[in-house]
Amino acid sequence: MRITLKMALYLLIGPSLVMAQDSPPSGQPDPPRQSLAGTEDFAPSSHATTYPSHQAIQILVPRQTAALLPLRPPRQPPVAAGYTSEFKVSTGYSVTDLGMPSSDRATLIGMNVGISLDSAKRFGAKLDLGYGSAPNVFSSGHRLDVLSYLVGPVLLVSNSKQLSTYAHLIVGGARVAGPFPNANGGLSTSYVHSPAWAYGGAVEHAFSNTFAFRISVDYLRTHFFNSSGAVRGQNGLRVVNSIVYYPGAPSNRRRR
Repeated sequence: MRITLKMALYLLIGPSLVMAQDSPPSGQPDPPRQSLAGTEDFAPSSHATTYPSHQAIQILVPRQTAALLPLRPPRQPPVAAGYTSEFKVSTGYSVTDLGMPSSDRATLIGMNVGISLDSAKRFGAKLDLGYGSAPNVFSSGHRLDVLSYLVGPVLLVSNSKQLSTYAHLIVGGARVAGPFPNANGGLSTSYVHSPAWAYGGAVEHAFSNTFAFRISVDYLRTHFFNSSGAVRGQNGLRVVNSIVYYPGAPSNRRRR
């Protein structure tokens, strides 16, 4: 009978003890567990970093590191049509119809040399050197000489693959020498060195990668003596036919 009472008491109290061992009180850490090898797992130190077991650790890996990025030069905007630098040298002959202050006219035949540079825009600059002469002016056996040196801006009006048009305004000086009527009814010979200027335009046709043909028409303003011996302005219409040479690489010659 006593043995039966002990067994009944054991069956009532035993499950309660097992449940108390399996469920630790709330807020208390789990007791150290015993590994299969007979050693105990110790809790990590306070200096170690622990992660919750239910959270995944996300490691961000860049797609392409800075060291592996290709070194590419910055992209430059394309050059617009008609906007590249261009250096030109031209030479040709000129014909000038000159109205003299003494109410007479002379036709001067000569030559012209030009050096021009077009900038990265539609504007450029031009140096113009011209010389013309007319023989036997006033039936005197003397010739009239006009030497001009002018410089100024150039405007590109239009441009295509082979044909270009320009406008220019150039200023500088001129030396005019030759005979002129005097107050006594005879002729005198002298020269005038005075300011001069010209404005006009040109048409240029390229027939190769290096050469072109240009026709320019200018209104030319110079000074000379009248019949009273006073210096007055004289007007001339000058036509120049030139061969244009493009130094440097032919690929830089035409503006696309």
